[in-house]
Amino acid sequence: MNGVMPMDRIEALEAALSIESAQADNIRVDDVRRLTGPGLMWDLPGAVIDVFFDDVDADQVVELWNKHARRVLDALGWQDESLASRQFQGGVNLALSAPMDQLYSSVFAAQTAWHFCAAALLDQEPDDFDSMIADVKGVMAQEANPALITLITAAHEHGVDILCDDDEISVGHGNGSKVWPVDALPAPDQVDWATLHDVPIAFITGTNGKTTTTRLCTAIAKAAGKVAGLTSTDFVRVGDKILDRGDYSGPGGARMLLRNPRLEVACLEVARGGILRRGLPTRRARVAVVTNVANDHLGQYGVNTVPELAQAKFAVHRTLAEDGVLVLNADDAFVVAEAAHTDATIWWVSLNPNAPQVQSARAKGIPCAFLREKTLVFFDGQAEQSMISLSDVPITMHGAAKYNISNVLEALCVGKAMDFPDTAICAGLSSFRPDAKDNPGRCNEFSYGGARVFVDFAHNPHSIAAVCDAMSELPAKRRFIMLSHAGDRSDQDIHDVTLTALKFDPDIVVATELEGYLRGRNLGEVPVLIEKAAIGAGLSPDQMQFADSPKHAAQMILKQLQPGDLALLLVLAERDEVFQLLGE
Repeated sequence: MNGVMPMDRIEALEAALSIESAQADNIRVDDVRRLTGPGLMWDLPGAVIDVFFDDVDADQVVELWNKHARRVLDALGWQDESLASRQFQGGVNLALSAPMDQLYSSVFAAQTAWHFCAAALLDQEPDDFDSMIADVKGVMAQEANPALITLITAAHEHGVDILCDDDEISVGHGNGSKVWPVDALPAPDQVDWATLHDVPIAFITGTNGKTTTTRLCTAIAKAAGKVAGLTSTDFVRVGDKILDRGDYSGPGGARMLLRNPRLEVACLEVARGGILRRGLPTRRARVAVVTNVANDHLGQYGVNTVPELAQAKFAVHRTLAEDGVLVLNADDAFVVAEAAHTDATIWWVSLNPNAPQVQSARAKGIPCAFLREKTLVFFDGQAEQSMISLSDVPITMHGAAKYNISNVLEALCVGKAMDFPDTAICAGLSSFRPDAKDNPGRCNEFSYGGARVFVDFAHNPHSIAAVCDAMSELPAKRRFIMLSHAGDRSDQDIHDVTLTALKFDPDIVVATELEGYLRGRNLGEVPVLIEKAAIGAGLSPDQMQFADSPKHAAQMILKQLQPGDLALLLVLAERDEVFQLLGE
């Protein structure tokens, strides 16, 4: 994990894929990825290689991997390291584990193993095994960091977490952490272990609702008097201070947060990409949440179906400490199905007090949370507690925003799992508002000239359906909706999302261009697809309007609003500009 690799060895080892790339038109291999922690396949560090193919026997590929990768590991002196494989439609993921100070070397080890697999598949003569192993060992020698392995062992013995990346190593979390450069690590007897400790951690993932749930959890922790921090797709924040803006839903954002010296409680939003690319940063979480699983961002890293996406999201259960809790949504069929494959302690949440998972938990004396007659109820394993009324939780819109009720139940369970007082849990939930300050981009309401305007970041059928369902319960003289889609969505996806949005029953649809998100499409192509789907569903051409940007679309709608109207702006870009318009 340290030092500069010699280029001659890198070039020699990269040639390990030459047979496959030159001669196997029906086989494609993506770049090998370093895994730094728990992920889709397992909870070990190492490397994973994604192999895609047509007309190749997946079982044969796995058998070859087990043979040749084992031979490579043994030759490298990694007899204690493991192998794994995962088959999917059209390919396999192949993984090997490695010591934490040898993750770059593990990439070359995986490439070398695949070289011999490819040679066997293509009936070609491979390169010399001993020579290739010698090259990998040369990289290993450059990368080796015995001080890191010693410090990892000592941290485990002292029961405290250690976080590693290419530049820094930290022991403990937040206000109980210490950070060192990776090439200047202390000996264990030089560490003041009494000052180091972990902080309570919650991982929150899912297709939709994870950002809102993460923010709700930090509101509860703040109400409990803690300095709470979060990572998200928007920013990293500790207390009221934003450390940096951007998509920090991967392990890099988690390490930035967990190393902040002010931090006392961490709530980490975890996205699919971070899980699959690098894995998760710790195995010390007190609680993890899976909000829901729906069709979104399929087709990468061998995750092609919604059930496979559920497998990826459920990687968060591998982050849990021994007494950790997995909070799951019993109202989501994909979550329920995947739950059968984990042995974690599960706390179910549901909008239905009679949901089978809730009833089963109650019978077994396992905590759960549910909605009963407009009241959020927590069962602690022995007795019920009526926690708070929906009318006192602004983000639920008095119960109209059902998806947010689920998010609130999940946040409630996180607060309980972290042993926060009930008063703090209720205070956090009642003080958190659906506005641009507390929950920017998530169903933010504005009053504009006597009309109600809502801004939301919903962008897939699942999230748009949830928002439109909530909005459909609100009275309005006329309804306006802004629609746009990224160009990397298929024509069918754009058609389906448009039909979902029409459940809002709009009088006017403004289809807007996303010039920064064309992703291979031509200007005007996506709005035409939106118009085609809307007219095909029964709207007339005079109900369609068009804009060249989200800001322009918002301006068009705002100029037409009259008292009693309702507008839903699904803003996928230029959110700050739209907020500024509404603020004016």
